[in-house]
Amino acid sequence: MNLNLHDKVILITGGAKGIGEGIARVLLAEGATVALVDRDEAALQKTVDSLTEAGGRAYGFWADLTKPDDCQRAVNEVLKKTDGQLNGLVNNAGVNDGINLSSGNYEAFMASLHRNVVHYYLMAHHALPALKAAHGAIVNITSKVAETGQGGTSAYAAANGGRNALTREWAVELLPDGIRVNAVVVAECWTPLYENWLNTLPDPAATLRDITAKIPLGQRMTTPTEIANMVAFLLSDLSSHTTGQLIHVDGGYTHLDRAV
Repeated sequence: MNLNLHDKVILITGGAKGIGEGIARVLLAEGATVALVDRDEAALQKTVDSLTEAGGRAYGFWADLTKPDDCQRAVNEVLKKTDGQLNGLVNNAGVNDGINLSSGNYEAFMASLHRNVVHYYLMAHHALPALKAAHGAIVNITSKVAETGQGGTSAYAAANGGRNALTREWAVELLPDGIRVNAVVVAECWTPLYENWLNTLPDPAATLRDITAKIPLGQRMTTPTEIANMVAFLLSDLSSHTTGQLIHVDGGYTHLDRAV
C-alpha cells in the first residue's frame, strides 16, 4: 500500500533505538526523510549510518530533551537541514524510570516528567509553525501504564496520562490548522530497554514467559515494526479523518480479558 509519504519529512524523538528506530525504518521504506533526535550519540550515528547505507534519507541530531533549550535547538537544526520542511512529528523518547510514591521525592518526580512528557510539549510547540505550513500530523507514543497502572512508577504513569491528555487537547486546538494528532499506546514491546530491564531480574527467561502468557493475541511481545506500521498510517493522508485517537497496538493486552 502506498501511504503517500514519499518526500515527506518526519522528526522522531528517541529515534536511535527500539521503537523510534523501528518507526524510522518503516517510514524510510515509504520514501520519507527521517530526522532522528536522540541523546545516545553513538547509537544515533550507528542507526543513521545503517539507514543511509540502505539508501534512505536519514539525519541525526544529538539533544538531551530533558533540557528545554535542547528541544528548541534540535527543532531549529532539523528545519535548517530540511529547508524548513516538516510534515510530521513523532514524540517517542522516554523511559519507565520507577519513580514511585513510597521512596520518590519532588526532585525525582519532576525530573521524570521532564524525561517523559515536558519535551513532548516543547517539541510540538517549537515544530508547530512548520507543521502548520505543511498541514502535518503529530503522533505521540504512550504507554498502557496510564490506563492500567503498574505499581512503583508514579511519575511515568503521570507522564503517560499527560501524553494521552495532550493528544486530545492538541487534536482540538489544531483543528483549524488541519493538523491531526493521535497516539499509539504501547503495552509489552520488545526493545533494547526492555531487554536491559529483564536482564536485571533473577530469572529473565521465566519473567518473560510470565509476561507473554498474559498477552492475549499470540502470547508474544509486540514488535517495534508493528508499532511503526500504525505510526506510518497515522502520519499518512490515508488516515485523513482520524484525530484525537488513542490507538492500542498491544495484542489486546490493555482491554481484553487476559484469561483468554
